[in-house]
Amino acid sequence: MALRPGWRAFTSFAMNRCSVLRKAVRSSGFPLLPWGHCPWRGTGSFLDPEMKAFLEENTEVTSRGSLTPEIQLRLLTPRCKFWWERADLWPHSDPYWAIYWPGGQALSRYLLDNPDVVRGKSVLDIGSGCGATAIAAKMSGALRILANDIDPRMAITLNCELNQLNPFPILTKNILDLEQDKWDLVVLGDMFYDEDLADSLHQWLKNCFWVYRTRVLIGDPGRPQFSGHSIQHQLHKVAEYSLPEPTRQENNGLTTSTVWDFQP
Repeated sequence: MALRPGWRAFTSFAMNRCSVLRKAVRSSGFPLLPWGHCPWRGTGSFLDPEMKAFLEENTEVTSRGSLTPEIQLRLLTPRCKFWWERADLWPHSDPYWAIYWPGGQALSRYLLDNPDVVRGKSVLDIGSGCGATAIAAKMSGALRILANDIDPRMAITLNCELNQLNPFPILTKNILDLEQDKWDLVVLGDMFYDEDLADSLHQWLKNCFWVYRTRVLIGDPGRPQFSGHSIQHQLHKVAEYSLPEPTRQENNGLTTSTVWDFQP
């Protein structure tokens, strides 16, 4: 079932989130710090009882309709009250984490099917959202994981618990403003939804690759901001997946999602 008009803004995943991101970056006033001093935290400290109860009441635990039935997630679905309400009635910040975006689905599927990509390695998940790709990395044997997202962190904690995993650290500052550290693998899904952000990500990923020889995997269902970007000349396709029908309907008819290896 397609999203009602009040929630369709979330699946466009375009200007609203970009403006939220830029606002957060401008207002944070956060200085450049080495990774050893970055403000990531264990997610258990974010389990505010009232927020936890609200999320549990207004989301559904599901593993259906995605590329990764192995992973249970707490998402916004047609069985949830707010699915049918106007988006502005949601009382907290926009719940982008409550949608399992198609680029993240492809990345998660790829890591589950190819555990050697992450086994024993350090993994940074940029724009982690619901945390599915980081969870897939943990299930596949990643040694160290950092999930990065400016959106609410509790969803990742709850989703880790659903999958019998200890919560991993979460960085809630904009990572593009921070001094880079060495990671074996950087993964990011559905992040090329705005031209300015795409340019910033492209430069950051190039620096990460050239300084630390970090491998970078990108998941995207073919959004124009990604398919028309100059980064296309530096990508190698590693996997393409046909999206399940529910995901297609929730994402304006997108039919496939692809995992790309970034090779500048």
